[in-house]
Amino acid sequence: MKNLGFIILGAGFLGGALAASADKANVPWGYFGGALLLGVAGVVLLHWHTRKHSRSETRQAANLQDIMASLGRIVENIVRLNTEKQAIDAYDMRHEVSRLFEEDLGTFIGARESLAHAHGLQVYADVMSHFAAGERYLNRVWSASADGYVDEINAYLEKARDQFVEAMNLVRRTTGAA
Repeated sequence: MKNLGFIILGAGFLGGALAASADKANVPWGYFGGALLLGVAGVVLLHWHTRKHSRSETRQAANLQDIMASLGRIVENIVRLNTEKQAIDAYDMRHEVSRLFEEDLGTFIGARESLAHAHGLQVYADVMSHFAAGERYLNRVWSASADGYVDEINAYLEKARDQFVEAMNLVRRTTGAA
């Protein structure tokens, strides 16, 4: 279904481009409109497929497990990094942040919509508010490390830790996980 959606979308795009460029002085609006409708049909088909796939029970269960696992590792790593921050050179901290968090942040972000599907928009908004704040603070740690600002590194590591811990607590309370 997904491939068919891309084919229809591509055909609509190419048809519209061909119709628009065939006669610059007199655009054949009928052909152009038909191509536009074909492109819209491709977009609708792709949207339908994506929505159906993201809401399947199997996908939601897997995504919720990914959320718990990745957020658990993020919290574990931020707590450990916060306790070891004095032993890490300020200029090397950005490399540690990238190494420890890049994969898990991506995993969480890829699976986050399942929170809304499974537990509602309010839970999603509450968790994402803390998660996004934690991510912003990690970005500030990275930037402060590039400039060698030790005090900012230390302050934003603590703030990131607090936000990720709160996001994890919200997810645990919502899902009933221990």
